[in-house]
Amino acid sequence: MSELIVPHGGLSEPVCCTVSENEKAAFLQEAEGLTKVPVSAADLSTVYRIGDGTLSPLTGPMNSQQWNQVLDDSTIDSQGAKYAWTIPLAFPVDEALAGQIKAGQEVALTNPDGEIVATVDVSDVYPWDKPKYIKSVYLTDRTDHPGGKMVMVNDEKMTHLIGGELKALPQPKNPNFGKYALTPREVRAKLAETGWDAVVAFQTRNPLHRAHEYALVYGLESLLKAGKNAGAVLNPLIGETKGDDVSAEIRMQTYEKLIDGRGMGEGDSDPELWGSRDDSVPDRVLLLGLDIKMFYGGPKEAVMHGIYRQNMGYTHIVIGRKHADAPYEDGTAIWGDFDAQEIFENLNGDLKITPIKVGFAAFYEGMGRVDLMENHKDEKPVFISGKDVRATLQKGELVDPRIMRESTSEILAAAMKQA
Repeated sequence: MSELIVPHGGLSEPVCCTVSENEKAAFLQEAEGLTKVPVSAADLSTVYRIGDGTLSPLTGPMNSQQWNQVLDDSTIDSQGAKYAWTIPLAFPVDEALAGQIKAGQEVALTNPDGEIVATVDVSDVYPWDKPKYIKSVYLTDRTDHPGGKMVMVNDEKMTHLIGGELKALPQPKNPNFGKYALTPREVRAKLAETGWDAVVAFQTRNPLHRAHEYALVYGLESLLKAGKNAGAVLNPLIGETKGDDVSAEIRMQTYEKLIDGRGMGEGDSDPELWGSRDDSVPDRVLLLGLDIKMFYGGPKEAVMHGIYRQNMGYTHIVIGRKHADAPYEDGTAIWGDFDAQEIFENLNGDLKITPIKVGFAAFYEGMGRVDLMENHKDEKPVFISGKDVRATLQKGELVDPRIMRESTSEILAAAMKQA
């Protein structure tokens, strides 16, 4: 197992609440007789991530004390110390079901198809104070934004939460990209094989524009320039996202092509750094997905993104301006451009992973490549709106290669034409 970084919560190894293969039949037989608690598609990934340790040190959904400590203090307690934690996690139930469940009872969690996926030894059933949750997580009283909608519309009938100790079945592998969705133990073993002493993770939920890609390249180059034997992991979210986000299947195809085709960093990497080396950016980039719920929570979610990656074994994470951002429905911003970067300077609890803070990037004709906008205060960048990019792809045409790699454009244009 990689010794790059310890798991979150002061643990020596990630939590494991997953049922082994030889226990599976007995587990399911016993669970059949339990009260069933349906879990949404979005929350299903939380079940599996508690199970495999991505959410270490959690061993189950939070009880009311833990839930409110996160909302009030942005911390959890573990091993006698406080650790950063900014979005509380528990499983919602409606009022009728809440009345049937009591502390000390074991319940079975079921997926949207009604199949048993886990059990919870319930320690707490408590009311869900939604206004308090929204105010703490999203830093606003308003609900006209994707996060607010998730709570007030998607979970409209859910009035209570359950906490307790969880046991989960292993997550079924997606046939298209399951090979990229590894447990923290598997990721740590893979990183140990590389010999890298630092690994920066790049979080995304979108196909990569060259400007996004450059943020990953910048993070990797920063570590190499600091004398590290470093690597980078393109670590897209493949869990539940907004309806207008590109599907995980299509996005993973674009990432595969970018790395396998050795396009990552082409023309935009630092020639002075790489000119004296016998490798290049694609040699130091792995593709690994993360199936976890997206909260569209801006700065509070940026911290959670760091926690997930620390548990995986990554030492650094790229945090961009407007990280995990989503605006109000009228288009105005909920948070400031730099809030997701600044929150890491004001944590109330321990977090080992180091953020690499990256500003906006764009293509500049004067350089003939992508660079950080802060380095070009007097030069206008090449810019195309997201609306124009989508319109171009919907016509089956390729986006300007200064904005998006040709391989990414081709995959997206073909997918949108078929839609």
